[in-house]
Amino acid sequence: MKNVALITGASSGLGTEFARIHAQNGGDMYIVARRVEKLESLKAELEQQYGVEVRVLAKDLGLPDGPKEIYDQVKQDGVTIDYLINNAGFGGRGKFHERDWDQDRGMIQLNVMALTALTRYFLPHMVERNQGKILNVSSTASFMPGPLQAVYFATKAYVTFFSNALAEELHDTAVTVTNLMPGATETEFASTSGMDKTDLFDKTATALSVAQDGYQGMLRGKLDVVSGLTFSQKLMMGMIPFTPKKIMLKQIRQMQEV
Repeated sequence: MKNVALITGASSGLGTEFARIHAQNGGDMYIVARRVEKLESLKAELEQQYGVEVRVLAKDLGLPDGPKEIYDQVKQDGVTIDYLINNAGFGGRGKFHERDWDQDRGMIQLNVMALTALTRYFLPHMVERNQGKILNVSSTASFMPGPLQAVYFATKAYVTFFSNALAEELHDTAVTVTNLMPGATETEFASTSGMDKTDLFDKTATALSVAQDGYQGMLRGKLDVVSGLTFSQKLMMGMIPFTPKKIMLKQIRQMQEV
C-alpha cells in the first residue's frame, strides 16, 4: 500500500468524501466505521473507479478498546499510515441534566478519547519517519460554549486546542496537524443530533466542499481550516470576542431551540 490514509467515520458524510478525495489522489486507505455494509460498498466503489487498495476496519470507536484494536491491526499488516484523518464523531441536543448520560459519555469517548488515542498510537511513527499528516475534524462550535449542546461544544473545543498544541509541539519536524472547523454541513449529524430543525442548520454546506477544504488544508499543513460558513455566520463568528458572554450564550441557546 502507498500514500496510506486511515479515515474514521468513513461510512457517511465527511468521512465518505475524504475517502473519495484521497482515492482520486491515488492514495490507498483504511476506512473505519461500525457499519460494515456501507464500508464494503465504499471499498468496491473506490477500488473499481480509482484502482486503489482499500481495507475495511469495522470497529466501534465508541468502545474503549476500539482505537488499540485498529492500531494493532495496522501494525500486524505492516502498513505505514501517512495520513490520519480523525473524522468520527457525533452530537446531541438538549439540556445536559435531562439528556441520557450514556449518550453523552459515549460522545466524550468518541469525540475526545478515540481521537486522542489514535493520534497517540500513530503520531510517534510519523515523528520517527519525520513524515506524516494528521487532520482532526473539530467544528466552529469550538469557538464558544454551547447551551443545549454543552457536551458536544466542549468536546470540539478540546479537539481544536489539542490539535493546535500538537502542531506547535511538532514545529521542528515535517509532521503537521491540521484542525478542520466546519459550520453547518449536510451530513447525518444534523438528523442524529436533532439539529436539522434549528436555525443553525437552515443553510448548510455540502459535505464534499467541506471535505475538499479540509483535505487541501491538510496537504498544505495549515493550522486551522474554517469551512462551510455563510456570510452572516462569518460576521457572527467575528463578533464573538466582542460580545458579552451572557448575551452570546443566550443567542446560541435561542439558535438551537426548535
